Amino acid sequence: PEGRSIVIGAGKASAAMAETIEHHWPGPLQGLVITRYGYFRPCKKIEIVEAGHPVPDEAGLVASKRIMDLLENQQEDDLVLCLISGGGSSLLTLPAKGINFTEKQMVNEMLLKCGAPISEINTVRKHLSAVKGGRLGQACGPAKLHTFIISDVPGDDPSLVASGPTIPSLSTASDAMAILEKYDLNIPSSVLEHLNQKVGEIEAIPYNGTHSIIASARSSLDAA
Repeated sequence: PEGRSIVIGAGKASAAMAETIEHHWPGPLQGLVITRYGYFRPCKKIEIVEAGHPVPDEAGLVASKRIMDLLENQQEDDLVLCLISGGGSSLLTLPAKGINFTEKQMVNEMLLKCGAPISEINTVRKHLSAVKGGRLGQACGPAKLHTFIISDVPGDDPSLVASGPTIPSLSTASDAMAILEKYDLNIPSSVLEHLNQKVGEIEAIPYNGTHSIIASARSSLDAA
């Protein structure tokens, strides 16, 4: 691009993905990705931050805020590359306005323990977040955006991998509420209030980018 090249992302593979980007990228580069503790890779231009998984922690919260700050003042001739893999839902964590972070952690832990499939867990996560469900992608505008995805979800729906931070969600707050009721979870007040305010709304988040699924369970099985 004529402008800046910025790399962002989250997931257990994101540091290794960032390392590969640096190896092949010919020009200037900057960015920040969040990976799980113990998954650090040495990068020179892209900052690697380690954070909590599967339950979000303060390190992930601070790093997610820094990613959003990095995306301020984007120009049309800038390029954002987003690196997404499994684990990104807990690593890229920024509660929606009005939701207490501690209570968001509680909901995340309850969902992991209740036996819900990853598709339902990530549906709920999207509607409690300021970055998931396409909101991170929205923050990238007006720059060009391309997301590289390593899928860990059955069916490889890009909006479900890491709760689709750059892919707009087709689900609603009503869907999230139905999942919480299905498993009879004791939901904290700030979360219930947030979802109740959104019930009946259709949040139109534009999709302003492109994406590639570069690996999946199927492709890994075929390779093996």
